[in-house]
Amino acid sequence: MTLRPPYVDETTAEDVRAAALQYVRKVSGFRRPAAHNAEAFDRAVDDIATATAVLLDSLEVRGQAG
Repeated sequence: MTLRPPYVDETTAEDVRAAALQYVRKVSGFRRPAAHNAEAFDRAVDDIATATAVLLDSLEVRGQAG
């Protein structure tokens, strides 16, 4: 799913976190990490969610009727 307009009207923090989780799962190859990797896994999800929110807030979508 694309999270930016015009594909969605509003992107929630839950949408961003779900996308970050999907990314980390794909890159790491873990659906759920072992206990000894949980902190690194969770930190990566948080970092990617933050970066994604910054990206979405920074994008300028041209050609939209407004």
